[in-house]
Amino acid sequence: MRFSVYLRQVAAMRRKGGMFGCAAAYGNSMKKSFLSLILLCGLMPVLSACGGGDDTAYLSEARSDLFCAETEAFSLALACVSREYPYIADGIPCEMSDLVEITLEDRQDAEDYRVFVLGEREYGGEMSYRSIRDDYFYSQGVDVFPQGSVSLRVEWEGGSCEVAATSVKTADTLSVKDALKKAEEAVPEQMKALRQDGRLNAEFYVRLLKRDKPYYYVGITDRDGNTLSLLLDGATGEVLARRDPK
Repeated sequence: MRFSVYLRQVAAMRRKGGMFGCAAAYGNSMKKSFLSLILLCGLMPVLSACGGGDDTAYLSEARSDLFCAETEAFSLALACVSREYPYIADGIPCEMSDLVEITLEDRQDAEDYRVFVLGEREYGGEMSYRSIRDDYFYSQGVDVFPQGSVSLRVEWEGGSCEVAATSVKTADTLSVKDALKKAEEAVPEQMKALRQDGRLNAEFYVRLLKRDKPYYYVGITDRDGNTLSLLLDGATGEVLARRDPK
């Protein structure tokens, strides 16, 4: 099934109601440990190339959780995101920072939205309107991601309310690490072509999504900026749709 067609079908379902001793002895011990470390590091590329490694080091973006809330006035989603900086689809992963990103869809024709995450460390502020998406957006760097549920206060000109946003994840939802592994297993030939001398010439984007149930988007981008996109079932890791680079 075409990737774009599947996403449209899922979006339609949502509208219908369905959306990681002595000094000598001590010296000998240290030498052995050092040699063992060298040996292990030497084997890591081989293990990775054989499919037994952990490729999360090549992540450039990971949306690990998503909290949602709805009222008659708006719908809101809070995403827990780890993202590289600079954020460039070039197949080269960089150091990531943790962010909370909040999007709000207005249902009451209000303006000047502000949002605040409540709790021991309250933070928030004015949301920016994005005309292309017709929604409001707020982003904040964080040290710790919320767990389970999030209490928020939403303010607008002439009103405000507090909501509890709950995670879309269930006990069966895969982790980002497991979703990435499922995606790699689904495209073994492509992954083999991206490996050279035990290294991966690519970066990954893994995003938890919610329509009628949890899904994962996995993007695999090579050094030329070409991206292979996969949509996975959030619980089983089954590939539901795929879009190859043009």
